[in-house]
Amino acid sequence: MKLKQTLISLSLVGGLLGLTLVYADQTKQATGSSSNNGKEVIVNGTPISNEKVDVVMRSQEAQGHPGGEQLERAVKDNLIALLLISQEAEKEGLDKDPANAAQIDLTRQQILARALQTRYAKEHPISDSVLRNEYDKMKSEVGSKEYSAEHILVKTEAEADHIIAELKKGANFEKLAKEKSLDTGSSANGGKLGWAAPSTFVKGFADAMVNLKKGQFTDKPVKTQFGYHIIRLLDVRALKAPPFDDVKERIRQAKEQEAFAKMVQELHSKAKIENN
Repeated sequence: MKLKQTLISLSLVGGLLGLTLVYADQTKQATGSSSNNGKEVIVNGTPISNEKVDVVMRSQEAQGHPGGEQLERAVKDNLIALLLISQEAEKEGLDKDPANAAQIDLTRQQILARALQTRYAKEHPISDSVLRNEYDKMKSEVGSKEYSAEHILVKTEAEADHIIAELKKGANFEKLAKEKSLDTGSSANGGKLGWAAPSTFVKGFADAMVNLKKGQFTDKPVKTQFGYHIIRLLDVRALKAPPFDDVKERIRQAKEQEAFAKMVQELHSKAKIENN
């Protein structure tokens, strides 16, 4: 019977080495399979731990590959190949190369850092009351309205005054934005910034924008750290915040990262750091 064949791509060691394996359908056991009922595989005297197999198995299952003996054989075969390659590389002294050694050490540090961050989050859980307070704070900061505006950004106040004078004479705002605005992110679109809450913008810009009426532009240049703006308000609409349950986990992740960053900062402040 002709065997079905399936391609599975296994990215091992954080993507440092990708190996593609063709393996047989579960209906047919491959001769010399590396699956051996949970016993550790030993390659040239070096064991491949069951923990290592489990780590890769879980990673592949999380990517949608079906589990079971077939996947286990594929994982073990790939780990054997990876170990053989790394053993050969070590024989040739590649692990002693400064660039390779630095990369190996960096990868180790990154893995340990992720592990510590995961443990820290488990040991310092964020309560629902903290999440709810953060949600309410965000709602308050964002406000109840969002604005559609366009602007022209120039370097000097004199340039801005000149553009305002042209607009008062009936010049086309979008045309001037395309020709004169320094904001390359919006100038091609006639200066349009899309819908956004005032908190999205720097304070001076936001304050000027919310005080405009629909269709009105600022009659004086608005100065920010970016330069001088002429702002026109296009429209205003109610801003409906997403339900708490829809954003709860995102808020939790943000608070966990914030807490971990604070812990790292404390470590930094206590550390003895020297520049040789």
